[in-house]
Formats: sequence, C-alpha cells, structure tokens
Amino acid sequence: MNSIEQARKAATDFGHRSGFGNEHSSEAVPGALPHGRNSPQRAPLGLYAEQLSGSAFTEPRAQNRRSWLYRIRPSAAHPPFARIDNGAVRGAPFTDAVPDPNRLRWDPLPEPPPGTDFLAGLWTLGGNGDATRREGMAVHLYHANSPMTDRVFGDADGELLIVPERGGLLFRTELGLLAARPGEVALIPRGVRFRVEPLDEAVRGYVCENYGRPFVLPDLGPIGANGLANARDFRAPVAAYEDIERPTEVVTKFCGNLWAATYDHSPLDVVAWHGTHVPYVYDLRRFNVLGSISYDHPDPSIFTVLTSPSDTPGLAGVDFVVFAPRWLVGENTFRPPYFHRNVMSEYMGLIEGAYDAKSAGEGGFVPGGGSLHNMMSAHGPDRVTFDRASTAELRPQKIDDGLAFMFETRWPVTLAGQAAGAAHLQRGYDEVWQGLERHFRS
Repeated sequence: MNSIEQARKAATDFGHRSGFGNEHSSEAVPGALPHGRNSPQRAPLGLYAEQLSGSAFTEPRAQNRRSWLYRIRPSAAHPPFARIDNGAVRGAPFTDAVPDPNRLRWDPLPEPPPGTDFLAGLWTLGGNGDATRREGMAVHLYHANSPMTDRVFGDADGELLIVPERGGLLFRTELGLLAARPGEVALIPRGVRFRVEPLDEAVRGYVCENYGRPFVLPDLGPIGANGLANARDFRAPVAAYEDIERPTEVVTKFCGNLWAATYDHSPLDVVAWHGTHVPYVYDLRRFNVLGSISYDHPDPSIFTVLTSPSDTPGLAGVDFVVFAPRWLVGENTFRPPYFHRNVMSEYMGLIEGAYDAKSAGEGGFVPGGGSLHNMMSAHGPDRVTFDRASTAELRPQKIDDGLAFMFETRWPVTLAGQAAGAAHLQRGYDEVWQGLERHFRS
C-alpha cells in the first residue's frame, strides 16, 4: 500500500466532534483523561499533563483558547532549535517590495518538483502587519506531491486557514486526524503541530496565516439566531496518537523564520485532551447563504464564514468570505458584484468552476489562481461580464458552477519579492476593464 492509499484509508477511519468554539474532550485510550481536575499529582496511564494556551490567561472566557493535553512525553523534552532555510516561506513585516496600488492577478503555481511535501511547497504571496506583534496576516499558496515523512510543523506566528483547491489533504495533528478536500477548509490553531499527507497524486491550494486574534464566527445581528456558517457543521478531531520512537524533524515558524530540531520521537503523542484550542474542518457547501430577495446586490460581508476581530468594533483584522452556490432573484438589479473601491484589501481565489464577475479561460481567473485588489483599488466586473449582466433577462438564476473565496484584510497586502516578479503573474490584468464604453446621455 503506497503513501496515498495509506492516507486515504486513514482519512476514512476516524470520527469527529461537532461544533465551533465548544469545550471538546476526547481520549484515544479509556481512562487517559483525568476527571475533576486538569493536573493531578500523577496523570492517568503514566502520561504527562500539559496546557497549550492560544490566548492570554486573563482574556475573557468567551475569547479564551486553551486545551489540556495528556501526552506520552512533554513538549519540553526536546533539543535546541536551529535556523533552517525558509524556502519560499516569508513572514511579516514584508519589506522586500513596496505596497502596490495596482490590481494584480496570478495564474496557478507551476507544478512542484517530485518529492515536494506540504511544508516545502509553501509559497508566500505577501501580507501585512507584524508577526512579532501578533497583528496582520499573510497569504500563502501550496503545491505538493509527497507526504511529510518523519516531519512535523507548527506555526507560532499564527493560525493557518488552509483552502484545498486540487486534491485532498490528511492532517495528523496533536489532537487527532482531520481530512479536507476541495470545497472544505481546515483551521489549524496557533502552535498546534501537525503533519500533512496528500490524498491525491498532486495537491494545491491556498493558506491564510492569521497573526491576530483567532477566527470566530461573525455575529449575526439583525439576521437573527441562524444563518451563514452554522457552528454544528465544524468538525473537530477525536484523540489519536503516535507512539513512535525514531528521529522526527520538528519545524516551527517563529517571527517569520523557520527553525527545526530533531526529536527522538514523534511529538504527535497526545493520548487524550480537552479544551477549546482545537483544529477544525468545515464544508463550504454547508454555508447557509443569505441574500437579497427584492433588489440590489448585498455587500460581500454577508458571505463571511469566519472573522478575526480587531480592537475596533466591526473592523476585522481579516475575514474569510465564500461565494458559494446561491440563487439570484433581485428585480431591476445588476446581479454580479458591483464596481467598488474599498478601504479593505481583498485577495480572491477560486476553488472550482468560474466566478460570476470574472471571465475564465486562458489568461483569466481560473481555479488555483488569485487576484489582489489592495485598498481603494477600483475593481468590479470585467467588460464581458458587465455587457452580459446589464442586458440579461432577469429571471431567477441559480449560481452553482463555481466556488470562490476571499481573504479580506484591514491593511494593504505588501507582496513578497518572489510574488512581485513571479513568472505566473499575469501581465496586462488591467485590460479586462478596457472597452467599458461611455453610455452617458444628458
């Protein structure tokens, strides 16, 4: 059985817990989880008790993220970490290019060399803020064709929202196993260690690294009690551990750089756990889309799946927005997203099909590609889309042939140098708006 077959089998053999932000608990061996206290004098089964804190101890209960782990060895038992080559991974602050007001678009990443695992296949497009101050975000892409063998990764800088576009991924985390396929997203909290195994010959997708406050479900306000992403649809893992004693490279991203140490065992050795600092997988097709049933196209904030709040009420550090299948029924309404200049900055990617405001095909907006519209950059439907939508017969219309998303952030996204000069950067992106003619009649 090859590595892909093994990963596919593992991806069908585990259970999960439902709910976002819950106080979950799980044990892989009966009796491994202590009851009535977190840190007994002797933890059950000879395990070590260890708390993993994703927030300050004193943050409000609703925002506090922590999990208690009961593991074969404590995380403290490791040799020193040493700097390793960053590869194509970059971190904030981004200083090797100046912020660019131009609209930019990229084709998908080229195929990776054979033997490229998820970590080696990470490629940073850009970001903002400062990882050392825990504020801002980064946009990465990944392409891989090999499992992370005897290699584990953890990100001290931020949580990782991973969006598969081609091929599925199996995540072996400290807290258990999760699988995410195109149309699903995986959320790995800050500091949680994991290994990735492809479920297909070649995999590709997007990553939002959130340096700021952890993602939460947005408040619903006048919408009421239900809608958008429902908490019950998020899947958390059940405990699953590795009792492996052989050299394992443990890589951590710390203040923008990669560091590594070689352990004599796998650190994915948590036998039981409970808490709120846990990974999740979510199926974007379960998003309960809300929209206009009278007139006008609603603001894209109505499509927010997850939000990372800032200190300013209503202003997110970063939002994750999905344009899922939905009905359009607005009367006397231009139905695609409107022309727009935005104080927020928008990176958009395409998981499958086509996006209703952009033309696809060669040189267009295609799955695996992405576009960046920094703050106040004028954007909107291209000429082909405008011509079609402004003359279309307005019958009820089902959009079900595409799945697009957006990382929207409060600050401009500064490109990494490798993205500013990438061979797959589309030249002449501005041309899609040429030919929008004058129709004014006085």
